[in-house]
Order: sequence, then structure tokens, then C-alpha cells
Amino acid sequence: MNWSWILLRSAVGLGLLASLFLSQRFWYRTLWRVTSNWGRVWVRVGVRLMYFAGLLLIIVAIADSLRQDHGRFLPTHSPIEAFAGLWFFSALAAYFAVKAVHTVEWAWHRVQRPAPPSLSSVLARPAVAEDFVADPSRRTFFKTASVVAGVAPFLSVMYGFAAERLRYEVRRIEIPLANLPPELDGLEIVQLSDIHLSGYMTRESVRRAVDMANDVGADLAVVTGDLITGMHDSIAECVEEVRHLRAPLGVYGCNGNHEIYARAEDLAEKLYQQAGMKLLRRENAVITYKGAELNLIGVDYQRERMPSGRKMQMLDNLEPLVRRDIPNLLLSHNPNSFNRAAELGIELTLSGHTHGGQVKVEILDVSLSPAQFITDYIAGLYHRPLLMPNDPQRMGETIKLMPNAPKGLAALYVNRGLGTVGAPVRLGVPPEISHIILRRV
Repeated sequence: MNWSWILLRSAVGLGLLASLFLSQRFWYRTLWRVTSNWGRVWVRVGVRLMYFAGLLLIIVAIADSLRQDHGRFLPTHSPIEAFAGLWFFSALAAYFAVKAVHTVEWAWHRVQRPAPPSLSSVLARPAVAEDFVADPSRRTFFKTASVVAGVAPFLSVMYGFAAERLRYEVRRIEIPLANLPPELDGLEIVQLSDIHLSGYMTRESVRRAVDMANDVGADLAVVTGDLITGMHDSIAECVEEVRHLRAPLGVYGCNGNHEIYARAEDLAEKLYQQAGMKLLRRENAVITYKGAELNLIGVDYQRERMPSGRKMQMLDNLEPLVRRDIPNLLLSHNPNSFNRAAELGIELTLSGHTHGGQVKVEILDVSLSPAQFITDYIAGLYHRPLLMPNDPQRMGETIKLMPNAPKGLAALYVNRGLGTVGAPVRLGVPPEISHIILRRV
């Protein structure tokens, strides 16, 4: 058992819980200070009780969302669950923003603090009482900055929930592939990923995305995992919408990590089959297009570690499914399997999982995303030399384009997904429907 890994996960979990507790404590104390100036006692007490009752209801809603369908206190997909996610996410972000302003203010005062007077200057100073008046403009600046820092995350979260989360985008990308036969040049693939049918993602929203995918008119359609979020979400309803995808070469998919969490891997396979689609689970299907063949491989979600922390070999025992005479296309929800896929000689991998981080902030031309903490493959197109040993020490240099790489390049495309997890918010990372066109090198 890897105790260092377990301790690290425990520390991260405790740190998150502590941050959530401190943020809620901060906003409650802020509310207490604001209402303390109100004249009428019943108004003051009433507002505080309403806040406490609302916070308690939010906690119950979150705990309830983790339960299975039976024994739930609230209706499935209750609006309270959506509000709970929005409140905790925005309150936490605002808390850190305000604390950042306070830290800058503290540092500023430390730097600007006048040096203590020397003994000679004190003796030479006339005995006249002097009043020290703090700079009011500086105090006003930091007070205003604190208010802006506290309000901006709430407004941003509301925008990300009400607008950008629903702004579906069809992204067209041409991917040059090694060993691609001339007949497959121009083959079009439409990719959906991370639908996450839930209280935040309705069947109507999924239907709109499917219609947009069909408008692309691709030859092949693929869905790279995470149809739902949890056990209480209906995977049957999601498949019922996905089955309306239209592609002459068929509709294929793979399982994501949330199918595992919901214990729905087998059910997903069965529903796909009933709908006339194919869910690939460590198996392949040969696609014929204009007389040429493409080897399509699919796997369930690839774990990098066991719960004990022990590292696992990704795409283990997949070699028998990889063809050397025709190009290979892998459907693997986790983009971190790309290193192993390239080592095996798989020319193209299609993934999702990251949601592009859901939130991306650019500061001084530097993009910051939560996904950076779990992967080097956040969203978009990446390359790595084919058949190159998977050496973690060379990771940083191999995700870049290498024109002189031996035996060509393997490609990875990471779809930003449609749905959300945690907070139902997207900022700077709109939902994506990928329109992929294969090109001969």
C-alpha cells in the first residue's frame, strides 16, 4: 500500500473541506457584521436565521445527491442541488479573492510602514503634539478592491451558469495522420464527450447537441464517455437521445469514469446495443471507407492508480487489438492514456474527461485552468512520436510537435465536453462538439 499517496489524497481532501468551512465561516461573519448595524432586532435575527437555514438546506442537498435513488430527501435533480453547487463554488472563489486583497493590503502596509525615529531626531523635535492621519485614499482603495473581489466571482459564476454553459460550439479540426491510406484522406468524424445528463444537463440540451452533431454530416460518430454523473441520473434517457446520432459508418462509444462511479458500465453496453450502436470495451471494430480500412479500438476508463495508490499500467494487454497493416483510432476517455497509446503505435486517440477545466483564466498571456493539476492534456490537439517508449522524464518535450520524430507522429484530440461536474459553470471553456477531419501526411 502506498502510504504517501494515501496521505497526499487525505491532505488534499482535508484542505478542501477546511477551505469550504473557512469560506462559509467568513461569509457568515461578514453577514453578522453587516446586519449588526441594522436597527430592528427582528430583521437582524431573521436574516441571520434565513442564511443559516439556507446553508443547512444546501448541505442536506449535497449529501442527498450522493445517495442512491431510494431514501432521498429531495426530488431527483432538485433546483436546490444546482443552487448548492453555485453557492459553494462562488463563495469559495470570492473568499480566496477577498483574502488575496487582504494579503496585498497587509504586505503594502508592511512595506510602507515608516522607520522608527532615531534618538537624535526625537530630541531635536519640538515638544508639539502631532496627529498622524492615515491616507484615506489608500484605505478607500483597498476597501473598494475587497468589495469588487467579493462580488466578481458571484457575477462570473452566474454568467457561467446562465450563458456560457449553454453556448455549444462546433469546432472543426484537421488532423494529419501517419500511415493514413489515400482513401481515408478527408474521412470526417464527429465527437461528443462528457454529456453528464443530470439536473444541469436536460434531455432537451442533449438533443440540441445531437442535432448540431448531425448537421456536421460526418461519416463516423463517436461518444467518448461520461453519459451521466451519478447513480441517480438516467443513463437510459441519455442513450435514448444519443441514438439519434446519424453517421453512415455507425455510432461508437466508450465508458468514462462516471459510468464506473454509477456502476453502469454493463448497462451502458446493453443500451448501446439495443439502440443499434456499439460500445467498445477493450475490443475493436474495423471500419471500411472507400475500400480502405480503419481499426477502431475502445476501452473503459483507464485508471492510473489503484485506490491504495499503486500505479497501474494503462491500456494493459491491448497489443493484440492494435493493427500494423492499417491505421488505428482509439477511444479512451482519459487523455493520460495517450502516452501508452503512442508507445503501442496507435496513430490517433480521441478523449474527453477534462472538460477543458470548465474554467480558464488568462493572466498576462498565461492560461490557468484547474485541469492543469491532473493532466498535461487539457483540451485540443497534441502530438507525440509513434512507438516511442513511455518515459515520464521526457513528457514535457514529447507533447510538442516533432517534425523529425521516428516513424511519424501519434495524435491526441481532447474534447472539452458538453456537461459539467461540481459547479454547473463554464468560463472561457464553452461546450464542444468536435468535427474532426483526417488528413494524409
